[in-house]
Amino acid sequence: MPTGKIGMPLLKSAKKALRQSVRRRTRNLTRKKAVRDVRIEIRKLVSQGKKKEAEALLPKAYKAFDKAAKRGVIKQNTAARLKSRLTKSLRTTK
Repeated sequence: MPTGKIGMPLLKSAKKALRQSVRRRTRNLTRKKAVRDVRIEIRKLVSQGKKKEAEALLPKAYKAFDKAAKRGVIKQNTAARLKSRLTKSLRTTK
């Protein structure tokens, strides 16, 4: 658990808040990692010229973006922008 300069919580409610924030942080990091991984995978496929495989991964990417946006890990407009840019990169490949 992160301690930092503040120290460990003393009150019962503060201890519970710390537990909750640690759980939320791990969940959010997992979602953020899913978004990052699928973006990297698609970009790698696009750079290799494997357009079909990249297009097959597109629904998985959309799902990861939408879930992250729904849970507040990334903002709605960020998710829309990422989806748009990924799709645009697929369209411009040969």
